Amino acid sequence: MSYTSSMSILSLESQLNILHTLIFFSETDKIPRKMKTTRQYREYLKNLLQYLTSFFHRTEPPQDLDRIFSKVTTEFNENWATGRVLGWENVNQENGHVPAQHTAIDLDYYSTVEELMEVGPERLKEALAALGLKTGGTIQQRAERLFLTKHTPLEMLDKKHFAKGARGSEKNGVAAAPQDGNLKEVALMEAKMNKLCDLLDETITRTKDNIVKKQALTYEEIEAEREEEETQEDSESEDDEQQIYNPLKLPMGWDGKPIPYWLYKLHGLGQEFKCEICGNYSYWGRCAFERHFKEWCHQHGMRCLGIPNTKNFNEITSIEEAKELWKKIQQRQGVNKWRPDLEEEYEDKEGNIYNKKTYTDLQRQGLI
Repeated sequence: MSYTSSMSILSLESQLNILHTLIFFSETDKIPRKMKTTRQYREYLKNLLQYLTSFFHRTEPPQDLDRIFSKVTTEFNENWATGRVLGWENVNQENGHVPAQHTAIDLDYYSTVEELMEVGPERLKEALAALGLKTGGTIQQRAERLFLTKHTPLEMLDKKHFAKGARGSEKNGVAAAPQDGNLKEVALMEAKMNKLCDLLDETITRTKDNIVKKQALTYEEIEAEREEEETQEDSESEDDEQQIYNPLKLPMGWDGKPIPYWLYKLHGLGQEFKCEICGNYSYWGRCAFERHFKEWCHQHGMRCLGIPNTKNFNEITSIEEAKELWKKIQQRQGVNKWRPDLEEEYEDKEGNIYNKKTYTDLQRQGLI
């Protein structure tokens, strides 16, 4: 078997492993509880959560992942308190204690040990276990041991009444399992990971389909695809390394290569147009020259000259020509200006029409 075929088989095996992982990695409830308590599983879950978080940030940047995780944590704490976390049901009972709200007995209702014995041995055992006390003995011994807590705080009781290892882990009157915090942390990481899997469900499904598609390829198709990828990489590297030959210094096109020479001549890109108003800037080609009259550079130059940038000044690139044309326009506007002395009309009693100046002079002379 050749080296190439061996690598193809190894690639296929790795794809099978990846597909198996993609199918089952989110089903944490099917993993045995004993395996979840190991350090290796905790590290695996931590690394997996970090990768999914990073991937989600890169693919869904607008999403507020902190807010999503905050909501997941709130729901998780509620479910954990009631033992409804998937895969972690009744974890408190397995750790040797049960929630206090289900096992505690209100001793204020009992004045004697005999009255307390009436609740039954099982109920007494649960109440003692919740407080971290020994649960063995007869029903009377259990009742006496529990009745001690009515008037004596737990921290004042003799250590002989406590179960082995429970005194050191006692907290707030309820005995807690030593690994309870670690288990809760692992369960919370699982909840966050499952939430990310739900958000990335479409991406995970597409990845599975892509792997299944590759697995359906024959050996010849795999080889052809690999050779095509190698050829494409080689051609891309050659294109990057090849120096662009441009002796005519033609402008670059959209593909990063010089435009054809006929296109260069068609648009007249070899013609240079200088504009003194723009600071003797050169424009190559007629289109660029005509377009620059509406651009900010030319408008700024006209504004500095105190001349409005109107259509009358198109094709004007010299400062002197622009000033002369502006003077002519101002003079023309002055001739056409309304002059009331000459153009305003007056009529006398006989119906004769005069302009304002003539009418005023005749009136002063008393002729009208």
